[in-house]
Amino acid sequence: MNMYQLGVFPVYFPEDKTEYIPALITMVIFGIAAFLVFRFIVKISKQEQGKVDKQYEQMKQPNNDQE
Repeated sequence: MNMYQLGVFPVYFPEDKTEYIPALITMVIFGIAAFLVFRFIVKISKQEQGKVDKQYEQMKQPNNDQE
């Protein structure tokens, strides 16, 4: 059996540590983007919750138009 059949892949650790810089920059960019998307989703969710709460309060009030 070779290593690939066992699911073990050789790991490459570069001797020159400057090769990590592009990966670090990419990780930071995607991390910031993920945080911004998360905050955007939370903001939209709160707006939608406010709309639902407002509609619920209107439905809870007794209708005076039916008298």
